Amino acid sequence: MKHHLDFEKPLIELQLKLEELRRAQQANPLGLQLDNEMQVIEAKLAETRRQIYANLSAWQRVQLARHPQRPYFLDYARLAFTEFSELHGDRLFADDHAMVGGFARLGPHRLMLIGTQKGRDTKENILRNFGSAHPEGYRKALRLMRLADKFQLPIVTLIDTAGAFPGVGAEERHIAEAIAVNLREMMRLRVPVLSAVIGEGGSGGALGIGVADRVLILENAYYSVISPEGCAAILWKDRKATPQAAEALRITGRDLFEFKLVDEVIPEPAGGAHHDPAAAATALKATLLRHLQELLALPEPERLQRRYQRFRSIGHHTVRRRANPPAPDERSSPATPAPNPVPNEVR
Repeated sequence: MKHHLDFEKPLIELQLKLEELRRAQQANPLGLQLDNEMQVIEAKLAETRRQIYANLSAWQRVQLARHPQRPYFLDYARLAFTEFSELHGDRLFADDHAMVGGFARLGPHRLMLIGTQKGRDTKENILRNFGSAHPEGYRKALRLMRLADKFQLPIVTLIDTAGAFPGVGAEERHIAEAIAVNLREMMRLRVPVLSAVIGEGGSGGALGIGVADRVLILENAYYSVISPEGCAAILWKDRKATPQAAEALRITGRDLFEFKLVDEVIPEPAGGAHHDPAAAATALKATLLRHLQELLALPEPERLQRRYQRFRSIGHHTVRRRANPPAPDERSSPATPAPNPVPNEVR
């Protein structure tokens, strides 16, 4: 394994020992059989992997979501979809390589596939801007969504971004406006829209292509209003509090499902999607197909109303009346009308 995380060290030690035994068996001129010993280590490796990944903390899942060997958008476009044909440009400014989209097939369904793409090395990360899209990326995504709406093609978006790019150029080209327009226009799309968080789901940058009828998330992905590091720096004034911030943010798939912010958590292979990208893609494909078929069966007005209500109902606040209302002479002066009473709870 070229890259490993701190909590994976017990696995690395067992894997190295297993590889050492395999090399010894291959190089042994006497034909010494080490099969039994290797089987014991393989069983221990499987059990250790199961125990580690069944009890991951929120911060450990964030680390897995950022794993450099984790499958990215184009990997899933190749493994879970067929006939992907990329389209380019926003027809206004440029072609943002951090946002990728085009026609594709999911099983028997023709659709529009859109997502954020990170790089595997320094050169590609510079090209892809580390998966953080510019305004032209979100405008390209909206152009493709409108094209899909015109031809009555379902839309699937795969989200893997730390957030939209916050640079000066992005601000000059109105990144906030580009995302806001996407939120508004995605509410109006007449075709089914499916979103899946496959890695990082960072704030408005993720939501800019995430307004959907169904929102799914991979087991070791996360979806958050801010990164754990940013939260720790603001609230704790200390980056060392990042694991604590990750827990407090409730950003894992299990938490999001509990809050009804996602519709399903898609299981990953043992050890994470990067250990078996093909199996991860198979699970993603099966889940997307099931939800897409359910959405296609719904009448369009009902589907649009559900989508709107879904996002309008996220979050609520409570306003409580005072237990003992003030006496008449303690209320607002005659020149200032008393405020209208408010309900106990406003959602």
